[in-house]
Amino acid sequence: MIIAVDGPAASGKGTLARRLAAHYRLAYLDTGRTYRAVAAAMQTEGAAFDDREAAVRLAKGVDFTTLDDPRLGAPEVGEGASRIAVMPELREVLVARQQAFAREAEGRGRGAVLDGRDIGTVVCPCATVKLFVTASVEERARRRALEVFGEAEGPRYEQLLKGLEKRDARDSGRLAGPMHPAADAHVLDTTRLDAEGAFEAACAIVDGARGRRLTAR
Repeated sequence: MIIAVDGPAASGKGTLARRLAAHYRLAYLDTGRTYRAVAAAMQTEGAAFDDREAAVRLAKGVDFTTLDDPRLGAPEVGEGASRIAVMPELREVLVARQQAFAREAEGRGRGAVLDGRDIGTVVCPCATVKLFVTASVEERARRRALEVFGEAEGPRYEQLLKGLEKRDARDSGRLAGPMHPAADAHVLDTTRLDAEGAFEAACAIVDGARGRRLTAR
């Protein structure tokens, strides 16, 4: 079973994807972190975020087992990741590696949960179930502000809101792997759901999809 989880930044898709992977005992890959890992490597090397040659070269050597590195969560790394993610040649390298991760997980008889922006549309278009997790940009900014600053209003919230709006526009408007729900994706709006509610709703969708697939067989 492959579960594709897509959605915009701060929608809660990462937390949800990890819980689904643990619940169904599947391998897990945060594909957004693969781009962050490349951006961090470029930062360390002193390469500009518009250096396509450096981005492609470093992407080939990114270690997917080190994606939990705390420094990948830095805002500047996230901004860099969003900027390099528009490079078609970089996406080609990372998408191929992400697809290989999914194939290897299936080959081990486990399957996987992958989350990102284009899993259901590009990386795993034949996924068993596709979720597109979203929430209003105001709610996403509020959650991120609470997480990072411990407050949900004020100048820092406004700055986060503008940053998310800018990132949404970039992710949705890029030519290579733009962010949008796959035609057969289940859209899960978490604006009014807490983490537990989102998890329960997602499990209901996954279990329903698995049941239909078994019946079809």
